[in-house]
Amino acid sequence: MKALIQRVRRASVEVDGREVGAIGHGLLALVGVEKGDDEAAAEKLLHKLLHYRVFADADDKMNLDLRQVEGGLLLVSQFTLAADTRKGLRPSFSSAAPPAQGERLFHYLLDSAHAAWPNVASGEFAADMQVALVNDGPVTFLLES
Repeated sequence: MKALIQRVRRASVEVDGREVGAIGHGLLALVGVEKGDDEAAAEKLLHKLLHYRVFADADDKMNLDLRQVEGGLLLVSQFTLAADTRKGLRPSFSSAAPPAQGERLFHYLLDSAHAAWPNVASGEFAADMQVALVNDGPVTFLLES
């Protein structure tokens, strides 16, 4: 599994003009599921999401994690993260998980996140979503499990 994380001041996701998820200060995670991913990969990714130190401490060093700053976590499924872009001018999605597997693992990650952290929001799997954010920094990392 992959997650493109962005430290945000706020972020939200809309589907058909209605807001389905929003957070204030925290992390926006665009999540891609690849063939071969499983629940263990989702658990490892969640551990990284909750413990990755990307927030500034008193000395302005990235030493604090999401839990320490009591931030929100917005999870948004994004199968395009699994694209192979090494050749040509059109992405290949041959490494992306089939839709049923992707949905199952995204919901497993989401359910696990809700169980582990009180401030979790999400988009809707496979929906046409509009994501708005104010990137803080900007700070953006690609996490892989």
